[in-house]
Amino acid sequence: MPPNIPQNVAWSALLTACCLFTAKSSKCKNHTSNQVQAFYLMPRDLRRVDMKTTMHIWSMSPPCQHPAVHSVPHHTLTRLAREWLAEDTPNFDPAGVCVGSREVEARLLCKTPHSILAGCPFFTAVFTEVGCTVDWIYQEGAEIGEDAVTLTAVVRGPANSLLLGERPALNCLARASGIATRCSQLQAIAKAHGWHGEVAGTRKTTPGFRLVEKYAMLVGGVSMHRQDLSGMVMLKDNHVWASGSITEAVKAARSVCGFSSKIEVECRSAEEGREAARAGADVIMLDNFQPQELRVTAQALKEEFSALLIEASGGVTPENVALYLSSHVDIVSLGCITQGCPVVDFSLKVQKPDARLNRVFNQPQID
Repeated sequence: MPPNIPQNVAWSALLTACCLFTAKSSKCKNHTSNQVQAFYLMPRDLRRVDMKTTMHIWSMSPPCQHPAVHSVPHHTLTRLAREWLAEDTPNFDPAGVCVGSREVEARLLCKTPHSILAGCPFFTAVFTEVGCTVDWIYQEGAEIGEDAVTLTAVVRGPANSLLLGERPALNCLARASGIATRCSQLQAIAKAHGWHGEVAGTRKTTPGFRLVEKYAMLVGGVSMHRQDLSGMVMLKDNHVWASGSITEAVKAARSVCGFSSKIEVECRSAEEGREAARAGADVIMLDNFQPQELRVTAQALKEEFSALLIEASGGVTPENVALYLSSHVDIVSLGCITQGCPVVDFSLKVQKPDARLNRVFNQPQID
């Protein structure tokens, strides 16, 4: 070893090279994630001294970000992060006294293999609000591999601040990733059956958490459907009964929404569908139809009203969705995308200082 190279730098370069070689040799599609993950599995004392190697790893072309990350404005992310933090810590944080404000590093671990990562902007916004930084190893929309535990990101910051943001951030990520994963599975079923319509969510979302859940649908590859009551007019059975008839309900709604909004009507029969179409509805929802009945009714309506959009809804699950995929059905919506959807298991683990390496490599930091 040349005398002008500090021992810690030499060890760092050697171990980093080994980690990178292992990562590049992997058959995993996401080589960048492998390389960065291997880097973070090194002890911090070795990792931090070789800044050139660090910058080399991060300069490698990362996987493309999902387009949905640009859909949520920065001020919205900040507002939500502040609301979640205020809900979780409305006044004092007694546990913060135990850990103090020393700088720490925590590893975000995914413990649900083959999950779709979603919610990164919300996770990052929470930690940004408390003065921490997040380095992502996997990017938004990526499928996390088959390992039982996968290093997904690294969070750094003052210990008390990092622990303040832990639970709100994990809640967002777990919920969003669970929804995105289910959406991706549904899209895969539709693609396997050669169906070219749209799988869609519903308004059956968690109060106060709709934006995150609708965003997760985008990441998972399905349609959000309408985001709220203002997005599109949907006339359900209660609207029709309160109005007196489908025709009267559509007429009243059109007088308010004008040409700029579509009108959808929930129908329980082909006759109701025809009435809605003649009244000027743009979309007919065939609700709670059996698959065979759905196909016959959808075909009959399409033959008479070719421009009409047909949506199937009610009773559709991941297990039976394939039965509802018909060439005459344009949209299949599922409440189970958000209701009863499993979450992805994430945990955040603060790393203990390596006292042994601190003693061995007790040398000045190298720029």
